[in-house]
Order: sequence, then structure tokens, then C-alpha cells
Amino acid sequence: MGLLEGKVALVAGIANKRSIAWGIARAFDREGAELILPYQTERFKENLDKLTSELSRPPMTVLLDVTDDQSLGHLHEEVSARYDALHILVHSVAHAKAEDLSDRFLKTSRDGYHLAQDVSAYSLIALTRALHRELVAAERASIITMTHEGSVRVMPNYNVMGVAKAALEATVRYLAFDLGREGIRVNAISAGPIKTLAASGVKGISSALHSTLERAPIPENITTEDVGNAAVFLASPWAERITGTVLYVDSGSHIIGF
Repeated sequence: MGLLEGKVALVAGIANKRSIAWGIARAFDREGAELILPYQTERFKENLDKLTSELSRPPMTVLLDVTDDQSLGHLHEEVSARYDALHILVHSVAHAKAEDLSDRFLKTSRDGYHLAQDVSAYSLIALTRALHRELVAAERASIITMTHEGSVRVMPNYNVMGVAKAALEATVRYLAFDLGREGIRVNAISAGPIKTLAASGVKGISSALHSTLERAPIPENITTEDVGNAAVFLASPWAERITGTVLYVDSGSHIIGF
């Protein structure tokens, strides 16, 4: 019997088989959770349909644009029609304009700043609010989001996304305080460099992977499976007294100075 047997988990942010969100979804499936997997467009649904054949049970899939309140309302309708409670919510969603990652931070555009904040940080609030009733009904729900060390340290070429991740981590703390008395825990996982579709948009990913091998206390790069296992822990009864925190899954890289 798995750690998440009988639990319902929504995992947002799967783009392809290299996505961190997919690593989490697979780990949840292994531990017995029923999955709800949103997709952003029909193109992403095609990719998702190919992946879900690897799961032990068919997931529920639903169209979702986290920047659109009408789409979030539709998500709630679809989820509430099928489930009375949502035990786990995973937010692995982030986006910024390419030019705001590659150019000088000084040149960050107003629209680009708003976009990064809306998709990468505010969407956690919006998604939680849309599914609040089902999360409360679970009695011991767990919300998990994905952050990055660029929230607390300057990472070349991370730029506006680092600022958005800093806002995301503050959002985790405030949501944890706001929702704790309703039995809902809110935490973040800060993953080390992984060669995902999202990471490919940031220059220097190869250098970051190499740096982990050279400088991290555990000289090994992490995998989406590592992140998935950490998410299982945070979603499970083993973490019932953990909320408002950031769990680093990075082979210890975050403790190393220059």
C-alpha cells in the first residue's frame, strides 16, 4: 500500500516527459494517488496523452490557463463534479519572456515583469482559491510549489524569474499562515539544475549542471525522480507538521559560497 493511497492529487505544469511536474506525477501514481492533470493547450494535451499510458491508472485531464479566472472556474467545476475533496495540489508553473531572461535585468519590461509575476507567483494564489473548498474538505491537504535558488541569490540569466520566485516563496509563507487552521499545509521545493524544457530557456544550464558535479557536497546532479520523492514526503502524513518552508533538493548546492 502506497503512502498516498486513497488521495486525490492535482499536478499542474506538465509539458513533457522531462518536466519536474511529470516526475512528481509519476511518484504520486507509484504511491497510489489518483491524478488530475491540467494541460495548457491542445498541443500540450497531445504530449500528456502519450505520457499517461505509463501510469497505473488513467488520470483526469482538464484544460487550464492559470492566468484566466474563467478557466480556473471551469477547473473547479470539473474537479468538484468528480471529487468531494482534493488532498494534494502541486503548482509547477512558471513563465517569463525570453528577452527578460537573456538581457540585462535593468531592461526588464513592465509587461514582462507583470507576466512573470502573474504566471509564476500569483497563479499559486489563484489556483488555491479556485480549489479551496475541495482542499478544506480533505481536512489534511498539502499544497506544494516549485521554486529555485535564484529567489535568494543572484543567478546570471535568471533575472526577472528570480524576483518572481522570491514572490512565490513569500506567497508560500502567507498562504501557510492563512490556511493552516483549515488543515492545509503549504510548502515549496527548491530543485537544483535539471535539464527541463523550462530550464532550456535560461542560458547557462549546462554550466549549472557541471557546477553541481564540481562543488556540491553530494557531487551528483538531481533528477525529476528525486523531486518527485521529495514531493511524496511533503504530501504524505509524514510531513503533517511541516508548513511554510522551502525544502532544498539540490545535492546541497545551496550551502556552498563562492
